Amino acid sequence: MSLSIQELLENKGIPVKKDHFESLQVKWEGIQALRGSLEGVNIDDADISLKNIPGGDHIDE
Repeated sequence: MSLSIQELLENKGIPVKKDHFESLQVKWEGIQALRGSLEGVNIDDADISLKNIPGGDHIDE
């Protein structure tokens, strides 16, 4: 069983205002739903590599 966002933040000592809790809960449920769809995925088929080069694209010849 996974922890709720409130339990997770309380365990880390992070205070949450009651008016922010509802939006955090909705985002947390969305994250958990996305995470659930990754169960059993072959990591070799799901890897992507991104490389950020400051200043634009550079081509090595």
